[in-house]
Amino acid sequence: MIESWQLILDEPWKPISRPALAAWLVFYVGFLVYAFSAHDGFLFIDNANLVVHEGGHNLFGWFGPTLGLWGGTLLQWLVPFLLAAYFFTQRQTSSFVFCLFFFFENWLYTATYMADARVQALPLVTTGDSDFVEHDFYVIFSSLGILNYDAIIPHQPKKRTARRGVVSASHVKKSREPRIHDC
Repeated sequence: MIESWQLILDEPWKPISRPALAAWLVFYVGFLVYAFSAHDGFLFIDNANLVVHEGGHNLFGWFGPTLGLWGGTLLQWLVPFLLAAYFFTQRQTSSFVFCLFFFFENWLYTATYMADARVQALPLVTTGDSDFVEHDFYVIFSSLGILNYDAIIPHQPKKRTARRGVVSASHVKKSREPRIHDC
């Protein structure tokens, strides 16, 4: 097992061409500017997050109501994380960094949803009975006895997301420096 991981780690990262590097960096910087200037907290990419989130409720719901409740957020974090892990093993730089970036972007979406727990101003979506729609984080925070902190808790994921998003994007530049592949 250790040898197989060592083989993966010894593999070089696949190079990125200069035009691709420039395009990805423009995308990441542009997205971060957009994300931190969108004052309503909902980003265009969150529509994709929402689909995966709702699917997580259905998938994890098979394992009981608690996992069903938490399952939306769990799957929303797991999908980009597991894709990033796969692309890491394949040493595909652009794909790995995009999935890692998307993983951390999910924390912005989650933080917005957490902060809405008491106010419940965000429109709620369900794949089940429309008469039985509940706010995930209202229920989660209430059950944990931390509902009064719903406006404080989301600030940590937002701060960390900004740092990790920049680090993820900078990995593209760092990973290609030894092997410039002009196309």
